[in-house]
Amino acid sequence: MTTVDHTSSRELRDVFGMFATGITLVTATGDTPRGMTANAFTSVSIDPPLILICVSRSATMHRVIQDCGAFAVCVLGAGQEQVARHFADRGRPRGEREFDIVEWVPGRHTGVPVVIGSLAWLECRLTEVYAGGDHSIFLGQVLDSGRDPDGDALLFYGGVFQRIKPA
Repeated sequence: MTTVDHTSSRELRDVFGMFATGITLVTATGDTPRGMTANAFTSVSIDPPLILICVSRSATMHRVIQDCGAFAVCVLGAGQEQVARHFADRGRPRGEREFDIVEWVPGRHTGVPVVIGSLAWLECRLTEVYAGGDHSIFLGQVLDSGRDPDGDALLFYGGVFQRIKPA
């Protein structure tokens, strides 16, 4: 076993990267729809239905979610690596053009973008915000959801995208 120097953020990122995660697109809307690729997402509770996402306090999405009071989490499928890369690119177009590469519909309850063709999606109302170091932990109550039971998953492991088929 190798010991890691926790003073190096690169080394710590590499350690975190050894945990395989799904890839999501977190969306919200203000004047225009906004999105960001994220893997800091988890279910919290079935009753009531709650999830959480973690967003850097320096990210534009942080303010948008707080102002909007709602967000969606779209779980990306194996064929959506380009979507994940696009919304992770800090140089991507902003404003109306940010969503040009995906088809989406407004969520039924909040109007936040829900990406068509996602493996699964959850539309949420923001219920709590907790401090989490350089991130905030956004707790959301699930208002609506859907899934594609036949899709393959897009994962992130060891710093690269991976694909996995259901057993």
